Amino acid sequence: MDEKCITLTVDAIIPYRRGIVLVKRLYDPFKGMYALPGGIVEYGETVEEAVLREVGEETGLEGKIYKLVGIYSQPSRDPRGHFVSVCFIVEGSGDLRAGSDAKDVGVFPLDKLPKLAFDHSKMIEDARGDLVGILSKM
Repeated sequence: MDEKCITLTVDAIIPYRRGIVLVKRLYDPFKGMYALPGGIVEYGETVEEAVLREVGEETGLEGKIYKLVGIYSQPSRDPRGHFVSVCFIVEGSGDLRAGSDAKDVGVFPLDKLPKLAFDHSKMIEDARGDLVGILSKM
């Protein structure tokens, strides 16, 4: 019998320098496409610890959680299997640089985002009200 399981992941929406931080994916799925920084929660780690770790690894930024955006659990959201993501808005500080599994990293205005991997456009849309307020103060 083939056992199936759900994988827990995190994603971060980082308002930074009047835009949103996106990473260009180095690996499949969606290799070469932009996505929110994020990844798999490690065993023994909280989702809060995981999102801040992923922010640091993929963007070089130091993060502080601002707000929970939501939980995304559509079974088809990731072609590798059933991945459930907890998405946060994370305040980032420091110098932006691509790291770990990011080919590149950039800052994009909220109204000029590229086509995004997974369901990351929906996450950003769900956070739009908060993001407009945060970005207007930068």
